Amino acid sequence: MVPYFIASHPGSDLHAMIHLAEMLKRTGYQPDQVQDFIPAPLDVATTMFYTGMDPFTKKPVYIAKHLRDRKLQRALMQFFKPENYFEVRKALIQAKRTDLIGDGCDCLIPGTAPREALDRRRNDANKRFRGEYVHTIPGGQNKKGKKKISRHKPGPGYRPDTKKAK
Repeated sequence: MVPYFIASHPGSDLHAMIHLAEMLKRTGYQPDQVQDFIPAPLDVATTMFYTGMDPFTKKPVYIAKHLRDRKLQRALMQFFKPENYFEVRKALIQAKRTDLIGDGCDCLIPGTAPREALDRRRNDANKRFRGEYVHTIPGGQNKKGKKKISRHKPGPGYRPDTKKAK
């Protein structure tokens, strides 16, 4: 059995995640698996997610529905990973908890960015600049070949592998 944590659970805001990160640092536990909350049918948390209210107390609860908020919560649970440095720093500054940035024993992240965080940020920026997005197909733009097809003649049609098309 592998324990894992769920980030962006209904009712957990940035301050709750910072509190959890402090507890994880104190205990020395570093979770490998962190999953984002996914609404499941017939679940109380799903009701909270869609209504924004606690069904038992009828009080409003915080819901992290935007991707940027979910990323910050997920990064706070894995604050020890160098690639999460900039997200954790952004979350701590946003929550006005800059006391947790530095080289003290209670700090979550160091004052200066680790080399791995800088390298990852540079590689991500270079990929976006070159146009290597998630949905691009590697290997070029034109996969059909170099033969030009006239716009004025009938094309290969619906079934390009039939005898009539050749």
